[in-house]
Amino acid sequence: MERTWVLEDEAAQLDFGARLARALPGPLCVYLRGPLGAGKTTLVRGALCALGHTGPVRSPTYTILETYAVARGEVCHLDLYRLGSAAELEDIGARELFDGRHICFVEWPERGAGWLPPADLELDIDMAGSSRRVQARAGSAVGEALLESMA
Repeated sequence: MERTWVLEDEAAQLDFGARLARALPGPLCVYLRGPLGAGKTTLVRGALCALGHTGPVRSPTYTILETYAVARGEVCHLDLYRLGSAAELEDIGARELFDGRHICFVEWPERGAGWLPPADLELDIDMAGSSRRVQARAGSAVGEALLESMA
């Protein structure tokens, strides 16, 4: 199943992230793809705010991983842009993040190919000026249910 949204500005990206968070059925893995500056972290920020996080949301570009405790559990935000190899995920203890108990947002998932589990939902973000086009593809029954609830 696939769905597409056009988001006119940053506020719309934050709102989309919030809508996504409200539709989350539980723990799952979301891949975020798009060029630098496409708003992947902005989308995650919107989701985290909707899940009750009130502090800052930093891009994990340099740390690779940021975790956030929210009422529904732990949200893990990974940015694999600077990853040298997928094996580095093992070194940082990422295996336990994908145990079915966490909500995981993974930016630049292609850098973890062969190591990462399949995504429940894949979001491809394309830039068009200040607008963004988000194409969502379900990768599991959980992802399909999420997309159906966002229709």
